[in-house]
Formats: sequence, structure tokens, C-alpha cells
Amino acid sequence: MVRKTKEEAEQTRLDIIDAARRVFHACGVSRSSLDRIAREAGVTRGAVYWHFKDKAELFFAMRDAMFAPMIGSTDAVLFNPALHNPLDAIEGSIREFFRVLVENGEFREVFEIMISRCEYVDEFASIEQEVGRPAQEFLDKILRMYRLAAEKGYLRAGLDPEVVARDTWAFTSGLLHLLLGCRRGSGMEAEIAGMIAAHMALRRNPG
Repeated sequence: MVRKTKEEAEQTRLDIIDAARRVFHACGVSRSSLDRIAREAGVTRGAVYWHFKDKAELFFAMRDAMFAPMIGSTDAVLFNPALHNPLDAIEGSIREFFRVLVENGEFREVFEIMISRCEYVDEFASIEQEVGRPAQEFLDKILRMYRLAAEKGYLRAGLDPEVVARDTWAFTSGLLHLLLGCRRGSGMEAEIAGMIAAHMALRRNPG
């Protein structure tokens, strides 16, 4: 009986997170109340507060619920020991990220919420740095791989690993914003792989 109760509590928590994503996306974070999220989840406001102390904590739970599996899949490519060229690993991990973004509508909604539906004011004024933490971690990871590529001779001569890592970081961010700004089915999705390949080709040692 205790085990079933724990399972039910966890399902309620997941239902609240899912409802928060839908409400945040439809209304914007600042205009989303915990009452509305509770109604969307089919639970009481008290149930929401049982699992989350405030809207900010619920916001991060929503983000992490989507990001954890995505980071796992992109890291599996980035650190795949079968990929001997670190530049192949970087290209593959970026392609995997956009594959998930294109194929998973809920994941895309979370990014749309973070980028265009969240105002960093009031209770969110002090957490903008935490919101951007996954992007900073991505930069740190690809910098490690670019340094490794330079050590192995795969990086084009004369390129600074730190500079190209920041450039790839900016490229990925720009491509993300471009994709989110396009209407679904616009054809942009089909161009992503080629754009990533062209970006990485500029970094490869032609020899």
C-alpha cells in the first residue's frame, strides 16, 4: 500500500509538471498562476504546494524533466569512445539535439517557454543565471572536445579551441532561435543537418 501511495504521489507530481508546461506555454510564465496550473492538472492548489514551494521551483522541475533525457542522449554522442575524431562527436551531438527538438513537441515547447514566454522579473529576477546553466555546461563540454581535437591534429591549424567553441556555441544558439521562430513545417527542419555540417567543415583540418 505504501509503495502504491508513493507511485501515485510521483504521478501527481509529473501531472503537475506537465500541466505547468502547457499553461506556461499558453499564457506565459508571469501570467500563469499556481491555481490555474492546479486546475489544468486536475488537482488542488494544496497538492501543487505539497510538491513545489513556488512557481520558480515548478519551472525548474519542468525544465529538468525535459532536459535530463536530452542531455543524456547528446552526451552519449559527444563522449562516444567509438568516435575517434572529436569534431565528429561535436557535430553528432548538435545534430542529436536538433533531432530531439524537431521530433519532440514537448521539448520544443519548453525552449519556447524559456526563450520567449518567461520574463525574468519578480520571483524570477534572480534566477536568470540558473536558467542559462545548461547552455554554459554545453559550452564547457564542446571546449573540452575542441581542445582534444587540437591535440590530435583534427582542428584546422591556427584556430583557437576557445574561440571556435564560443563560435559553435553562438551558432547553435542562433540556429535554435531561428528554428523556434519558424512556423512548423516551413522546411527549416530539413536544412539543419547541412547547416551544421557546413559549420563544422570550417573547423576541420583539410589534411
